[in-house]
Amino acid sequence: MPEKETIARARRDRRAGKSPSTQAGEFVREEVHHVREGKHGARSPKQTIAIGLSKARRAGVKLPPPEKGQTSEETRRNAQHAISRSRRRPSTRRSRAVRTALRREGRSAASRRSLSRQASMAARRRGAVSLKAAARKASRTKGRSGRVAAARKAARTRKK
Repeated sequence: MPEKETIARARRDRRAGKSPSTQAGEFVREEVHHVREGKHGARSPKQTIAIGLSKARRAGVKLPPPEKGQTSEETRRNAQHAISRSRRRPSTRRSRAVRTALRREGRSAASRRSLSRQASMAARRRGAVSLKAAARKASRTKGRSGRVAAARKAARTRKK
């Protein structure tokens, strides 16, 4: 079960008009924290992200399954399954079995290095058009203070 704080953050994002993937990002963030604090492990950063997205779908975030051809059929099926399970209580035995299996996995999947490698690989797969569209949307949804903070951060990064 996701923490109450995570659900509250995701709801705040939805009210602010942010995309479902941004709302789901809160659940991914929680999952990364869980791996870092040793609650359980993961085989790869991708698995950590997948667990977070699945939790988001089960919590009611309107995140559609990936398009046909984007990922394997199995991944799409799993995403659809998570959406259909959003109205039911999770099975105690199943979730315990999953957690026990995840405890055996390593913790380096949520390290800064492996997450940054995953992020740059994902960014490389997206085209320039997609990145430009994301920037355009960000400028619309951030608000004044958000834009100021982003500009400050960009200036600081350039200075380095």
